[in-house]
Amino acid sequence: MSHDPYNPQVILRDGKPTAVILDIEDYEALLERLEQVEDLRAIRAMKADDRQTITFEEYLREKDRGVSR
Repeated sequence: MSHDPYNPQVILRDGKPTAVILDIEDYEALLERLEQVEDLRAIRAMKADDRQTITFEEYLREKDRGVSR
């Protein structure tokens, strides 16, 4: 089987696509990409929100000083 995620094997039932067969590595790569897209959407949503944000380094400094928000 090819490692091309854009060339999966499509299973037809009554002439209509019902399933897809692809290499497990391709499947895992698609899952990883989906997770990255979901992470980007979450980041964009947080940026669009008016919540205050700090960098990870700022968080660590505050944590070390015992500052709570």
